[in-house]
Amino acid sequence: MAFRRRTKSYPLFSQEFVIHNHADIGFCLVLCVLIGLMFEVTAKTAFLFILPQYNISVPTADSETVHYHYGPKDLVTILFYIFITIILHAVVQEYILDKISKRLHLSKVKHSKFNESGQLVVFHFTSVIWCFYVVVTEGYLTNPRSLWEDYPHVHLPFQVKFFYLCQLAYWLHALPELYFQKEEIPRQLQYICLYLVHIAGAYLLNLSRLGLILLLLQYSTEFLFHTARLFYFADENNEKLFSAWAAVFGVTRLFILTLAVLAIGFGLARMENQAFDPEKGNFNTLFCRLCVLLLVCAAQAWLMWRFIHSQLRHWREYWNEQSAKRRVPATPRLPARLIKRESGYHENGVVKAENGTSPRTKKLKSP
Repeated sequence: MAFRRRTKSYPLFSQEFVIHNHADIGFCLVLCVLIGLMFEVTAKTAFLFILPQYNISVPTADSETVHYHYGPKDLVTILFYIFITIILHAVVQEYILDKISKRLHLSKVKHSKFNESGQLVVFHFTSVIWCFYVVVTEGYLTNPRSLWEDYPHVHLPFQVKFFYLCQLAYWLHALPELYFQKEEIPRQLQYICLYLVHIAGAYLLNLSRLGLILLLLQYSTEFLFHTARLFYFADENNEKLFSAWAAVFGVTRLFILTLAVLAIGFGLARMENQAFDPEKGNFNTLFCRLCVLLLVCAAQAWLMWRFIHSQLRHWREYWNEQSAKRRVPATPRLPARLIKRESGYHENGVVKAENGTSPRTKKLKSP
């Protein structure tokens, strides 16, 4: 964590210095922004980093409510919360995951996967709770028609915009974090880019309501998967949660595809205003709808293909192990060695000669 003592000192601004002190550097930058709030000269600039911008007042029957829309200044806010995410990432790693992994005595490969799943469990759990709260309070679950009615959804409530900014900040922070890892970088890069494209697409195309529901379904499945992997690292015989995740995974893909087709393919297609107008935030055209549906369907098909491929590989490994166990022959018993004490054989405790007569004992001659 920030300002903790280190056993080694590295040259200032060297590669090793940045790797071992990136959380402390982010903490110092965040602290500078917070100090800027204390002075009137820098307060306006500091608020650009902390608070969402582009707020407008929308009159209602009782009073006025404040809503937000997106713009270039959102990049400044996202940058600030990237540093916040880096600090939280370091806190979870040092004070929770490192202490647990020391007790488990994991190998190098399992240790890397344990850290990845531990970070994602915390993130997915927080995102599921936060997303569910937003969806319930805004009434998107009780009124499914609100996902496409009154499109474009240019004016966003504070909690919806802040949720999207934090989501973008988290997945953007994961890109430089790949620099500190050495294994499975292509796989992680694929998932990070996939999340960034979907979240940024829903935010910029004013499909924020539909994006919240889809993220809630996706994050719930991912939370179950990484929880199952953590339990597996703690005890390799504990694989029941993987079976539950496998069942939920397929159902989630079906729900996401159904909801996307219902909202985009049918709901937005029946809206009267279907003119392409980026200034007003209207992207409800046939070409845009087809591109969005194609992206969602291609992503779900790719995830399902990877899931089936991994399941077949695990089953193949399992059956190979079982067949290998069956092919191992039982160790044959070696026959006991016969000790020939006298000529002939034994019968009822009496030594018999080969012709059936008892051998005569030799008499010793007296001296």
